[in-house]
Amino acid sequence: MRRLAVDTLDANWEHDHTVPSRTLYPHQWSWDSAFIAIGLAQVRPERAWRELVSLFRAQWADGRVPHIVFNPALRVGAYFPGPEMWRSADVPGAPTADTSGLVQPPVHALAALLAYRRAPDSTGLAALRRLYPALVAQQRYLADRRDVAGDGLVCIVHPWESGLDNSPAWDEPMAAVPAEAAVMSAYRRHDTTHADAAHRPTDLDYARYLAIVAAYRDRCYSDRDLAAGHPFLVECPLFNAAFGAAEHALAEIAVLVGDDPGPHRARAARITEALLRRLYDPDTGTFQPRDLRTDRLVSARTVLGLTPLILPDLPTRQADALVVEAGSARFGVARRMDRPLPTYDRTAPDFEPLRYWRGPSWLNTGWLIRRGLLTHGHPELAAGLRRSMIGLVAGAGCHEYFHPDTGAGLGSPAFSWTAALLLDLLAA
Repeated sequence: MRRLAVDTLDANWEHDHTVPSRTLYPHQWSWDSAFIAIGLAQVRPERAWRELVSLFRAQWADGRVPHIVFNPALRVGAYFPGPEMWRSADVPGAPTADTSGLVQPPVHALAALLAYRRAPDSTGLAALRRLYPALVAQQRYLADRRDVAGDGLVCIVHPWESGLDNSPAWDEPMAAVPAEAAVMSAYRRHDTTHADAAHRPTDLDYARYLAIVAAYRDRCYSDRDLAAGHPFLVECPLFNAAFGAAEHALAEIAVLVGDDPGPHRARAARITEALLRRLYDPDTGTFQPRDLRTDRLVSARTVLGLTPLILPDLPTRQADALVVEAGSARFGVARRMDRPLPTYDRTAPDFEPLRYWRGPSWLNTGWLIRRGLLTHGHPELAAGLRRSMIGLVAGAGCHEYFHPDTGAGLGSPAFSWTAALLLDLLAA
């Protein structure tokens, strides 16, 4: 299995970064690179640092780290929507490389810290010193530009920013985005040429995605006055848990590079407090996204709600409630798991075991939940989840995601973060 993972990452290496897959995702993706660096640190530590440094080379002047960095060597149409849709070159402060204008969960500081812990040498320390100001700027952008409600949390402006593109968590806010599926007749979707259309977001989903992209692009990706008219504004539990976890990681990095960890620890505490105040639902014992357009919590029970477990300062009462939720029939985390962790409540009537993020199991969300279980003193549950995740790859290979009942491989067959996180799990 280790050889399979290494071979997958080597095959997907592209001069200074790793593509998620050679077919479906041929460019560089932001949070993919973070997860990939964690695994590369086990076997190719020099590549782990190149992975992160190459991503942050495309950081915008305002501090945002774009969710896609496009490879100029690829033909037009190799991915949709490509650079011609985003038009980042027209925006002041964008890098010379073509990128998207969106962001993804800021798991990069955690990735950098873990990469250093796995290979704590002078090269790694030099890389940490180089990355630290960029990681701080990433956090500053999110805190200063994306706190739309002024409540201490980051607002995502597109479902793609959550990383869980078409999760049922976005159904309610997406329903308010005006769009018609028919507009997709003018475009050629890249994803459905490499994957079964029944497993992917619908044309109506994509029409809404593009409408939100256009709304943000046409204001030159400015975050000023988003509340006045941007069609999608949501505070996401996973994104904000990663935002808080980044401050905890930066506090540790600051000590290593000779900076003051105090401000990072203070910011981490404020983020956790805001998460509890804004997104925790005591009636269900889980965290829920908040739709800022309606100022209501979204009711769908998804894996997003479990991810605040990664915060070490999450109070015991809420952490215990999340462990109960994780072990419920909705998600099934146990010492001995008979089925993998799904991304959505498997008891819900609209649970879809085959469709992207609406049921299938992914290693990255499982990896985050396992880390949270260890953080809050549940090693036996973490061990059960680890065995389940390793079992998925043992049975089906390094697929993008997996059937939440049978474990069959779905999506891209040689997916980089699956390989990378497998390496991390095997070393645990």
